[in-house]
This record gives sequence, C-alpha cells and structure tokens, in this order.
Amino acid sequence: MSLSVGTETQIAPSTPARRIPFWAWPLALAGVLVALSAIRLVTGISDISSSGTLGATLALAMPLALAGLGGLWSERAGVINIGLEGMMILGTWGAAFGAIHGGPWMGIVGAMVCGAVGGLVHALATVTFGVDHIVSGVALNIVALGVASYLAARFFGELEGGSDVQSPPLPSLPRVGIPGISDPLKSVEDKGWFFVSELAALLRAATTNLSILTIIALLLIVGTWWLLWRTPFGLRVRSCGESPVAAETLGVNVYLYKYVAVTASGALAGLGGGFLAMVASNAYRESQTDGRGYIGLAAMIFGNWRPGGVLMGSGLFGFMDALQLRGGGDAIHALLLLIAVLLVGLGLWQVLRRQRYVQGTIAVAIGVAVGVIFVITETVPGDVTRFAPHLTTLLVLAFASQRLRMPAANGKIYRRGEGH
Repeated sequence: MSLSVGTETQIAPSTPARRIPFWAWPLALAGVLVALSAIRLVTGISDISSSGTLGATLALAMPLALAGLGGLWSERAGVINIGLEGMMILGTWGAAFGAIHGGPWMGIVGAMVCGAVGGLVHALATVTFGVDHIVSGVALNIVALGVASYLAARFFGELEGGSDVQSPPLPSLPRVGIPGISDPLKSVEDKGWFFVSELAALLRAATTNLSILTIIALLLIVGTWWLLWRTPFGLRVRSCGESPVAAETLGVNVYLYKYVAVTASGALAGLGGGFLAMVASNAYRESQTDGRGYIGLAAMIFGNWRPGGVLMGSGLFGFMDALQLRGGGDAIHALLLLIAVLLVGLGLWQVLRRQRYVQGTIAVAIGVAVGVIFVITETVPGDVTRFAPHLTTLLVLAFASQRLRMPAANGKIYRRGEGH
C-alpha cells in the first residue's frame, strides 16, 4: 500500500493548526507599513522605513529564511535539527570553493552539496543509529567549525588574496531589477507621505538590484509550501513527523523519507551559508555565520513550522539587524515606541479576550516599562543596539510560544516495526 492524499485524516493531528487565509498576508503587510509610517512621523527617524533599510532587511533575512526552511524540512519529518549552524558553516566553505574553481553558479552547487553532507551525517546519526537529536546537532556544529577551518587553511591559505581564515574575493552572482521604476519610486519615498512613501520604499527595495540568489530563495519558500502541503510526497514526509508508526502501516518507507528530508534540510541551510559568502560579503570568512543558524531555527519555531511563518520570522529578525546596522541607536530607540504599543495591546487582548490574566498583566507591565524607557532616554547604547536582533529572538519566542504546535513525533527515536 502507498500513502495518498486521501489518507491524510489517518495521520493528521487531532487538533490541526489553524491556517492563516491568503488574504491576511497582504493585510498584515499593510498593517506593518502603517505602523512604521506612524513611528516615522512621530519620531522623525526616516531610516526606520527607508528603501535602504528595507533592502538590507531582505538581504539579511534570506540566509535566516534558508536556514529556517532547512529546519522545517527536517522537523516536519520528525528530526530535530540543532545542527543548522554547522550546515551553514559547511555551506560557506563549499560556496567559496565552488565559486573559485567553477564560477558563481558552481558556488551555489558547492554550498548545497556541503550542507547536504552535513544533513546526511545528521540523518545517519539520528535515523540509523538512534543518537539523541540534540546531541547529534550540537556535535555537528562543533565538528563543522573545525572542518571548515581546516579546509580553509588547506585550500585558501596559499591562494592570492586568501589566508587560513578567509578566501580570495569570489565572483559575483548576477543582480536583477525592474528598469525605469527606481527613480520614480525614490521620488515618492522622499515626499514623506503617510503609508504611500513606505509602500514606495518597499516596492523600490523589492525591485532594485536584487541578487539572483534572493529570488531563488523566495522561490524555494514557495516551492516548499507546494511540495510539502500539496503533493503526496509532502504528505508522506509530514506523516513521518506526525506518526511514523501509522505511516509505516500505510506502506511509507519512513527511514527513506527521513533521510531525504534531513539531507534536503542540510542543502537548504548550506545554501543559506552560501548566501553569506557570495552575496552578503563576497568571500568566505571564518565564523561568518555568527549564530544565524540558531536564529533561523528560532524563525522556524516562530513561524509554527510553516514556510510563510518562516519568511515572516526571518523578515522580523532581518529588519532588526538592518535597523541596528543602518540607523544605530536612534533607530532602535524609535522602535521602542512601537514595541511598547504592541506589548500593551497584546496584554489587553490576553486579559479581555482570552482571560489569561497572568500573561496579559506581564505583557502590559513590560510594555509600560519599554514606554517609560522611550520617554526618558534619547538613544540606545551601542552594546544594546548590537544585541537587538538576538533580544528580539528571545522576546518573540517567549510571546509566541502559546500558539505553537510542533509535529507530534518530532525528536522521537523511531525503529522500524515498533508498532507491530
């Protein structure tokens, strides 16, 4: 027997996650632009919603989104993937090696192949040998760092422009855009109109000087949604993460699908590392991932193990990173006002609509405290500014944890025939 779409009800969770309708996404995006526009008008900080900041957000979000997408593939098949950071590290080296010896497109292939090797090792440890998923992932992160360091010294140390800790400059991937609209959009952005200027800035960021790898990453997000939620193959993968015993009784080769999913996870995370090497910095550098694999994992959890949520979470973390790089303490300080309003609103909603008095009271108290900090200060210290993306990760996961539902069999050791 084979598992088909018609059998989904046999392996679906008893309380499936509520799906967000398609029309809610553009409405949510419009709400974000309205909020940013209001903060810009109140504080006078234009960098908070400029096309430069939004363009940097898109570039900084893509490695996180690819890592989060890799985590989604693995965990939807029931394998926790803490090793995303290590797979990204391998991808940075693979991208540099491939680009130096075969051009920029071979850099993409090299990143995915090296990341896939890391995924295959993780699958071998967890699926075949039954190693604890967390232990395997942490070990992979440690080993990958050492392997990449050794390979960099071995292959880049003697090259002109290279060293033991970095590669020579890499050939660039093509960049694309829609000609003839950048200047008109810039003119509208400079008018400072409420919402309209923010919309123009967003359109300009999304249509000007985009790396081809950014477009590939966005297509991979859409493709993942279609493949995992609209095909029998995707149903089989997800069944391995929900109930592998039930999937086995329906004829699914659980081991095979777990191997495929975890290897694909490594390839996507490796591509995220390749993005850092080929687009973000144009060279391999030791430790250039800087914990982005963990933030990608956080984006996946925030996104409730769904591609659209991964993109949204990555965009949030990328925006905070872009804001602290471009606007510094003043821009982060302006954002405190928005954070205060959102926390107070969330707390009141928890109290009045959900009757969750403890959580709601805590959210309101924190929101009021953030508002007081905004009023009594004029900027944010540099140390806090640099920590802003990581602090955002912690806060978002803390407040989003109540609505999350991971795959039911995620992280559990599976052995063939155990249901008989």
